[in-house]
Amino acid sequence: MTVNQKARAWSPRPLGPSITTPRASFKRADWLKARKSPAPGLMTRAESAESWLLQRCGRWSSALLSGFSEPFPCCRCSCRRRLLSGIMVCFRLAPVPGCGFLLFCLVLGTVSSYALELNLTDSSKATCLYAKWQMNFTIRYETTDKHNKTVTISDFGAATYNGSVCGDDQNGPKIAVQFGSGFSWIVNFTKEASSTSTYLVDSISFSYDTNDNATFPDAKEKGVFTVNNRVALKIPLNDIFRCNSLSTLEKSDVVQHYWDVHVQAFVQNGTVSTTEFLCDKDKSVTTAMPIVPTTAPSPTKPVVGSYSVVNSNGTCLLATMGLQLNITHDKVASVFNINPNTTNATGSCQPQTALLRLSSSNIKYLDFVFAVKNENRFYLKEVNVSMILVNGSVYSISNTNLSYWDAPLGSSYMCNKEQTVSVSGAFQINTFDLRVQPFSVTEGKYSTAQECSLDDDTILIPIIVGAGLSGLIIVIVIAYLIGRRKSYAGYQTL
Repeated sequence: MTVNQKARAWSPRPLGPSITTPRASFKRADWLKARKSPAPGLMTRAESAESWLLQRCGRWSSALLSGFSEPFPCCRCSCRRRLLSGIMVCFRLAPVPGCGFLLFCLVLGTVSSYALELNLTDSSKATCLYAKWQMNFTIRYETTDKHNKTVTISDFGAATYNGSVCGDDQNGPKIAVQFGSGFSWIVNFTKEASSTSTYLVDSISFSYDTNDNATFPDAKEKGVFTVNNRVALKIPLNDIFRCNSLSTLEKSDVVQHYWDVHVQAFVQNGTVSTTEFLCDKDKSVTTAMPIVPTTAPSPTKPVVGSYSVVNSNGTCLLATMGLQLNITHDKVASVFNINPNTTNATGSCQPQTALLRLSSSNIKYLDFVFAVKNENRFYLKEVNVSMILVNGSVYSISNTNLSYWDAPLGSSYMCNKEQTVSVSGAFQINTFDLRVQPFSVTEGKYSTAQECSLDDDTILIPIIVGAGLSGLIIVIVIAYLIGRRKSYAGYQTL
């Protein structure tokens, strides 16, 4: 049995809070050790592999892959250095008795969101289980000083799929994913005894280890904790399940988010179905899309909404604004007003970053990520959006290098005039009556506001005075010239 697995970087920031994670690294000492004593089952023609990978994937990927075999087909289009996201590398493990996994095309590096993809094959190399999805996890835990902290896990760049199986007569298929420091995520599928035409996404379990001090600093309770969620989602046997909308599971201080889900267990004849079975949220979005007010062109001023984020210490982020999204997709320009009455606000607050996430029936997420700079100011650093357009297609885009809404820490930022946040050439956000404070919120109220330059009317006074004086000077000069010419009248040149 083999597994084709891929964890590829996805442009927008995912769903959930943005956190800073250490860049993936490879120690040269570990590499040299691996070269001297290759692991059992690994091919040893390192020189040939390194030479080929050096040409195709770059110096570091060659170093990472020392000890592996000949070039693989997956690399012909995927091996390239990603300047922002990390390094795309390809590798293969030789078949090992009892393992039988084929791993290839893995993205290494620090990116904010990953789409996970699993193509599980049986002994005849026919696909038996296929899954592609995105997810993140928010975990709340108690610290030794009896405070609650929240951590968000959204980096799956080094995920492995050990334990994933096609299933047999006794056991159903299973997706098993391992990532980070002691995290594991398992989905179990079962066939219904009373039906030959459907199967169930039976249960989802998620485990995390609070012994990891880097992820769970000052955790009061140490150990491995597992959260089990009964799903019992019924799917037609020959269909692929699709749910682009955001799905949430919450239990025992753990919130799990899923979106862009495509999965088919019990694949028939080795071919993934093209017939989709939609989740209820996608069905409602598809049917309601033509008449939902937020999806129709809305040139008028949007309704101003108030949003907030609450953590264990109370309200930690405040935002008041009217939002208008301007999208150009397939050469068609659209304008969407966000209705605060049908929009949900979530997010998180960290010492150096803060996240405000807005979602609705057709907006899977609209993320505003704030950051601290120079230890004394904050600004809007990042915007991520994923939404379903009128034609049913998913529009996603992200920009992690913005610099808007700059104000001192301990204050709020305010701009009553219309302001444009340019996320990309094809996506802009117009804000109206904006006021935001992502840090240092006290008693759930805004602090003193720093106004944007558009609102600063005091500059008009000197402009008006200067223009008046300039006009007066011009009038005096013209009058002087005219008077001087008349003073010569009646005289003749001698």
